[in-house]
Amino acid sequence: MSRETVAAGRGPVWDPAQYAVFGAERGRAFAELVGRIPLRDPAHVVDLGCGSGELTMLLADRWPGARIDALDGSPEMIARATASGTAGREAVIGLPAREDAADAPGRESAAGGQEPTTAGSGAAAERVRFAVGDVRTWRPGRPVDVIVSNAVLQWVPEHEELLVRWAGDLAPGGCLAFQVPGNYEAPSHMLLREVCRSARWRDRLADALHWRPVRDAAGYLELLAGLGCAVDAWETTYVQVLQGEDAVLEWVKGTALRPVLSALDERKAEEFLAEYGARLREAYPPRPYGTVFPFRRIFVVARRPEAGVGPPP
Repeated sequence: MSRETVAAGRGPVWDPAQYAVFGAERGRAFAELVGRIPLRDPAHVVDLGCGSGELTMLLADRWPGARIDALDGSPEMIARATASGTAGREAVIGLPAREDAADAPGRESAAGGQEPTTAGSGAAAERVRFAVGDVRTWRPGRPVDVIVSNAVLQWVPEHEELLVRWAGDLAPGGCLAFQVPGNYEAPSHMLLREVCRSARWRDRLADALHWRPVRDAAGYLELLAGLGCAVDAWETTYVQVLQGEDAVLEWVKGTALRPVLSALDERKAEEFLAEYGARLREAYPPRPYGTVFPFRRIFVVARRPEAGVGPPP
């Protein structure tokens, strides 16, 4: 999920503080995703790619009777989650407390990864467990009511196989909800590819970035509906107005640039940021009211059939 963090293996070093610079903007997509999950009282919720944990705590607020297991591949993100607990929840857009929808049957299980750790204080935090682990190899001990994966699967090339498996890990009537960025053809990413492939940087950065395109909403609908799920899939382009100097560069430093920055020493990283930042300023010129940064995201909520209802022939 982490929130646009490496989901599998050690990978790049992630900076929770940098990621949190635009916490409200990043949290909006999570809130809108989870707000479309049509379950009122799930007993067990799993957040795969939970990042620094602030958004996970919103799941605990939304479903006060649920146990929440949260997993992320970044030790830095999990350290932040376990240290800060509920801190920072006020910085993201909140979720509705309940949904007026049918209940789902509850199931108990344990998330994979290292020994889980509860975080924060208060009744909500007591129901949340964070662990370092690989979402590619996670398996529940028993069926799960809700699986959430927010801005993670774009880092996993085999994520379509994961989605099929996760759908099978749901309890009858359970939901799989995920969102992924759909902005790989935006100037921010096209320019990043150009700079990495330039003569100056290609020897150092040829293997730093892997371009893993995601499906569009219709493609994910086809995949999951074919498994018998009822699928709600949609796309949204947020026309974000970012504040601050070099705002788009600061945004990308928290996400897409992490593999690049992890591959360079401090001096080379500064040189790369200067070159890439200059191109971003041309593509996204600052205005008196801020820097406009359109961002496309793809959302899916898939619900497994109730017991006794099989997939279509």
